[in-house]
Amino acid sequence: MMLTECFGDPFADIHGDLAPVETKAAALPIGAPAALRPRRTLADRVRSGLMEITAGTGTVLAHEEKAWASITFAGTRHEVVLEFCGGDAVAAGEELIERLPDHEFAIPRQLVADAAITKVDHRFGAMERLEVTCVLLLLEEG
Repeated sequence: MMLTECFGDPFADIHGDLAPVETKAAALPIGAPAALRPRRTLADRVRSGLMEITAGTGTVLAHEEKAWASITFAGTRHEVVLEFCGGDAVAAGEELIERLPDHEFAIPRQLVADAAITKVDHRFGAMERLEVTCVLLLLEEG
């Protein structure tokens, strides 16, 4: 057999049925599985844990994440600024101040080594407002 011989049509895929061709960038059908949602980052999980304490009444104004490591540990430091406006929201913010140091966070493969409130700005008046700065130190498990 010579290398130039062909026993089939070399252009069969061009002239044939295009139905079995897989398209990776096609639009998702209605009712697509929930497994295709975007992955939550560590920062998303930290914010979610803080909002769990406040029942979702606060607003995240800023979130800074910095990686750090020592000889024995590696992890991240998160500084989150939350704002609470109105009487009910301020009460939830005060509950955050009280409960944060002892709160057990459920973040996969992370251990919250330290959680502290570093700054509180409470303003009274017609629109009561509370601004809280939280610092969390997370260690990677394993």
